[in-house]
Amino acid sequence: MASQFYALMFVALTGVLGMVSPPDLGLIKVQAQTTQDIKAEADRLLDLGIKARRASQYQNAIESDLKALTICRELKDRDCEGRAYNGLGLGYYNLGLYDKAIEFHLQSLAITREIKNRLVEGNALGNLGNAYNSLGKYDKAIEFHLQALTISREIKDRLGERQDLGNLGISYYSLGKYDKAIKFQLQSLAIAREIKDRLGEGAALGNLGIAYRNLGKYDKAIEFQLQSLEIDREIKDRNGERISLNNLGFAFKNIKQPELAILFYKQSVNVIESIRQDIRKLDKDIQKSYLISVENTYRSLANLLLKQDRILEAQQVLDLLKVQELSDYLKTVRGNNQTSQGVDLQRPEQNIIALASELNQLQQKDREGKLNQTEEQRLAQLVRAERDQNKQFNSFLDSPEIKKLITELRRVEDNQNVDVAKYRKLQKDLLSQFPKAVLLYPLILEDRLELIFLNTNTPPLRRTVKIKREALNEAIITLLSELRDKNLSPEVKEKSQKLYNILIKPFEAELAQLNIDTIIYAPDGQLRYIPLASLHDGKQWLVEKYRINNITAESLTAFNSKPITNPRIFAGAFGGKGGEIRAGFSGLPATINEVQKIASQFPNTTKLIEKEFTKSITEDRANSYTILHLATHGKLAVGTPEDSFILFGNGEKVTISELKNWTLNNVDLVVLSACQTGLNSKLGTGVEILGLGYQMQAAGARVAIASLWEVSDDGTQALMEAFYAELKKGNVTVTEALRRAQVTMIKSGKYNHPFYWSAFFAIGNGL
Repeated sequence: MASQFYALMFVALTGVLGMVSPPDLGLIKVQAQTTQDIKAEADRLLDLGIKARRASQYQNAIESDLKALTICRELKDRDCEGRAYNGLGLGYYNLGLYDKAIEFHLQSLAITREIKNRLVEGNALGNLGNAYNSLGKYDKAIEFHLQALTISREIKDRLGERQDLGNLGISYYSLGKYDKAIKFQLQSLAIAREIKDRLGEGAALGNLGIAYRNLGKYDKAIEFQLQSLEIDREIKDRNGERISLNNLGFAFKNIKQPELAILFYKQSVNVIESIRQDIRKLDKDIQKSYLISVENTYRSLANLLLKQDRILEAQQVLDLLKVQELSDYLKTVRGNNQTSQGVDLQRPEQNIIALASELNQLQQKDREGKLNQTEEQRLAQLVRAERDQNKQFNSFLDSPEIKKLITELRRVEDNQNVDVAKYRKLQKDLLSQFPKAVLLYPLILEDRLELIFLNTNTPPLRRTVKIKREALNEAIITLLSELRDKNLSPEVKEKSQKLYNILIKPFEAELAQLNIDTIIYAPDGQLRYIPLASLHDGKQWLVEKYRINNITAESLTAFNSKPITNPRIFAGAFGGKGGEIRAGFSGLPATINEVQKIASQFPNTTKLIEKEFTKSITEDRANSYTILHLATHGKLAVGTPEDSFILFGNGEKVTISELKNWTLNNVDLVVLSACQTGLNSKLGTGVEILGLGYQMQAAGARVAIASLWEVSDDGTQALMEAFYAELKKGNVTVTEALRRAQVTMIKSGKYNHPFYWSAFFAIGNGL
């Protein structure tokens, strides 16, 4: 690229006639055209970066901006270079890499000051303020936002001034200085209304609502949130709408109106689900509102529903919560027709929404002076003749119609178990196929653990275990430490029984009475790190009584009972012959024997060992087999999916993110026999385990078997030998084959410690 840029030099060539050659005008024109073309290419790349950021494709945006930056530097175009740095800063900010974002925004700021572009300088200062705010350095954020505000006022940039004032309000809110936050948000609101910036007006109103909420002034908070919601819907800002609905749910919860809180939380969840169906990301836009955790909306809603024993609605929410966690982790989870419908609304809730919509339409006509006599009477009826529009909604909530509907909601709660369409669907599609199966959903809350138990032969059951989140996490960490220590310790059963008493004992009588033999388990949070098979009831391990099938979410799992007949197996192994190391990992010598044993049991086996076991061959040929057995290192990392991978014999890796591009629709089972969770001393949420299961399903595979920690070579080989021996018998499901293999290990003596057998779990549809 550098060879295309150079200074033209007029060279005097003396010939026999002593003449000086004229400049080559054609060459000058070509070079000018080339420079223009290259500048146009830089502009094109910068524009691509903007479009990619708008589409939430931040990595693509960064790649475009980096290419543009190279060209801008070659051209010595400082304005172009500053824009590229700004784009890079925004890209890294949206990825949550705030330190990296600050680095680029500082370079953008230096250039804008050098070329004296005050408008862009103000933007750079505002972006720096946002990044420092996200890092929790609020005083530093305020410093930059104040500088940006000075510039906006100096150059009379009213939109910039509105944004700077809003950002200052956010930073002061973060510091807990709510009165000061309100002051700046009111100024931002005034400018937004002056310049008719409806998006900014909605943001300021929403932020005012949150500030008043934190001051305990809930009536004022509700007033501002309702105004924000009206604007969100008018301008079709779906993300703003879900935030406003969430904030209204929070406010009504705090003024002890749980039915209304549930109604607003449900609407917020349903907006989220509709957005996901459109594959649009829920951006963390700090200028739009104070950061609201999307996950907290689901947990708050489930919490309220369970407190009112609305079990089936809570199960729906918990299922959608898992989809949301996957979406946050993988960024590509679209959901399906079932999830896009969101949470069921009870008929009284539907009626309240219809009445609120009618009120809103009548108020709009009233503002425009277009009400007829009948409509005036109806408005007066809905709000009991209250004329102050800011007070009309409170009057509306106190109206006889709404009070009647809320009373009806309370009355139907005891009967709603037989009145929810989706439960009938759940019974038909899942539980009726497996009458001896139970669906178990735990929900971890700050002050307790909620458990939901669903079976086709009983009404939905709920149990509450009074244990604080910290105490539950401590029990999880303690047991996990024991499970990972292969030295036979009598304490492992004691620690395991403690968690059994928390998770299973509350339903012990029902499990026995219903003759349950299968637990379909949808674990929450840190419970994903503990294999249910490893729980002990004081007499025996849970796996000795039940087959256990983990699922990502009921709504994402296509259940059908299907043993694997006439398996065709693709088996790859990284043994590390001669002490070879690949990508920093030493080989697993026993994996060679592992795949050879499989090949001897099943004639239709293709085995690839060491360097022959490559990413491309595996990806290309996997879908021609029913079982994909990968005897190699795998890691499920806490953090981004790019850090979770499977290693091949030639040192290549495939990340969890990349698995979605594989075609595995003919594959019944994927076995990762040497996988492990990449945990340090601090637990994550276990979403990486969900992510593995989801990506395998998304690629088409029915079920995956993986391990939660690295088991010894010989232990893994023994379990896999027992597992495939059971599978070979035919008419045996994956989960049953795994259960039998684990019981064989328990009875073996040599491998009876849960370190060897309980690490392995089935996720997907292994029933």
